Amino acid sequence: MMYAKPLIFTACLIPLAALLYQAVTGNLGADAGKALVLQTGEWSFRFLLLSLAVTPLRQLTKKSVILRYRRMLGLYTWFYASLHLMAVLTYLLGWSWAIFVEEFSERPYMALGIIAWTLMVPLVLTSNQWAQRKLGRRWKTLHQLVYATGVLACAHFIWLVRSDYGEALIYSSILLILLSVRLIKKYRSVVARRPTRAL
Repeated sequence: MMYAKPLIFTACLIPLAALLYQAVTGNLGADAGKALVLQTGEWSFRFLLLSLAVTPLRQLTKKSVILRYRRMLGLYTWFYASLHLMAVLTYLLGWSWAIFVEEFSERPYMALGIIAWTLMVPLVLTSNQWAQRKLGRRWKTLHQLVYATGVLACAHFIWLVRSDYGEALIYSSILLILLSVRLIKKYRSVVARRPTRAL
């Protein structure tokens, strides 16, 4: 297990390496900029789903060691989301404030994406053990923002799709399952804490 973390860290960089290779070799298609925007966005969503899947997987396997990789997956989620945002600003908006305002008003799904990225910022800044100790119980409450981030990212993805909703529906279904598992567990814990009435 001592090599698991470096291997997972390296594996998480494979999508970026593949994108760079495709860009250098000219295999991103006719609109390379758009391809980078779409693929970085998709990988960000995939890593978000992977990070959300860690806790249910730990509960299913009873192996707490899995939790060691949740923070790494969360940081990679933000990393690819940041690449996605940079690609949008570079290839779609050309770093033009006028174009940004115009696109922002005409394409509301952009607002959802930006809000989702913004919500991840405090999660990234407090992902270290020092912040966890300082915040105490508030740390867990703060990091529940990841659920809102998932819903916003999902809505952002579905909204921008114009024809083929298959992939978006698959991701949405996975997110729904992951959030439902948490809601069911929360409901059961609340019910278990209720005092039983004597007959």
